[in-house]
Amino acid sequence: MFLIFSGGFSFSVFNIFFFLFLIVFVLVFGLVLFTLIRGMLQWKKNNRAPRLTVDALVTAKRTQVSSHRSRHGVPSSSTSYYATFQVESGDRMELSLSASDFALIAEGDRGRLSFQGTRFLGFERKTDP
Repeated sequence: MFLIFSGGFSFSVFNIFFFLFLIVFVLVFGLVLFTLIRGMLQWKKNNRAPRLTVDALVTAKRTQVSSHRSRHGVPSSSTSYYATFQVESGDRMELSLSASDFALIAEGDRGRLSFQGTRFLGFERKTDP
C-alpha cells in the first residue's frame, strides 16, 4: 500500500511507521541520557559542597512508592523515603533518606542535621532534659 503525494513523492506505510519509531526511540534515548547526566551533575555538585551540621526540626516525612513490571510481567515496587527539615533560619529542605534512617526519625524531632548539598548524612536527635 502506498500513499502518493503530489510531485511523485511517495511513502509506504512501513516507512511512516519506521520514521515514527525512530522519533520515539530518539526521544526515549534522549530522556534517559538527560536523566543520567543530571544525576551525575547533582552527584558531582554534592561532592563539592561542604559538609554542614546544623540545628534542625523535622517538619514532615513522606514516602513515594513506584510500581514496576519486569520483562517477564512480574510486578514489583520500590519505596523512596523523604524528610523535610527546618533549620534555624526558617529555610526548609527535603532530603532523601534510607529506610533505616527514615524509621528512626519522627515528625517534631529536634536535633543536629548533617548534610552535604542535597545528600543526607545523618540526624542526631536531641533529648530535652
